[in-house]
Amino acid sequence: MHTREEKMQAFGRLLDVLDELREKCPWDAKQTNESLRPNTVEEVYELADALISDDTDNICKELGDVLLHVAFYAKIGSEKSQFDIADVCNRLTDKLIFRHPHIYGDVHAGDAQEVAQNWEQIKLKEKGGNKTVLAGVPSALPALIKANRIQEKARNVGFDWEEPHQVWDKVKEEISEVEEEITKGDKQGVDKEFGDLLFAVINAARLHGVNPENALEMTNRKFISRFNYLEAKANAMGRSLKEMTLAEMDEIWNEAKKLENN
Repeated sequence: MHTREEKMQAFGRLLDVLDELREKCPWDAKQTNESLRPNTVEEVYELADALISDDTDNICKELGDVLLHVAFYAKIGSEKSQFDIADVCNRLTDKLIFRHPHIYGDVHAGDAQEVAQNWEQIKLKEKGGNKTVLAGVPSALPALIKANRIQEKARNVGFDWEEPHQVWDKVKEEISEVEEEITKGDKQGVDKEFGDLLFAVINAARLHGVNPENALEMTNRKFISRFNYLEAKANAMGRSLKEMTLAEMDEIWNEAKKLENN
């Protein structure tokens, strides 16, 4: 791996190239915070794809793309005399030190859970920090990820189930309430109760140490792989999926499942 000096040189080289591109490249020169934002969101999702695939080479590549955006926003801030990359780094470092009093102060934290609990309390005390426990959850987060973050933050201040198994009674209760609303034919009620059920299932996953976003994405990919096999097999047989019976499709689907286990 690289030495500290080599890492600093590499970061400096990135900043030098970005300065030159901002000055000489027509595309880079016209970028703004607003124009870059959609690309930034896309780059973060591409990094997430690489991470869940555990693709080391692609993780390195996508981290570079995200880092470029961080440096680019800092460059734009510098041009506006608002802040530069040094301010970004220093504010982050100061925050890390402030939020780790068990390392840089005299607070004790015996395990990761204690650290997380201390973290939430510290953020409430920070100047310009979160005014409420849930204030730090971005409103634009996808609903599944947001639900998990809400639950994690509530847990860090002690609002959680005492034992993981207790959540299953809540899940069963929510399933019954969904069935009840479906029987009534109340569309709004069904929507509401399905939301409650999903929130309870996410809670169950979290309490059992499962990241629900990652778990669901693994299932998405598994379904895509099996469905692609089904579609390819049907095409090879000269058949259309629409004209096949469910029993015929299930037979091929089970073939795909067996191939996964071999």
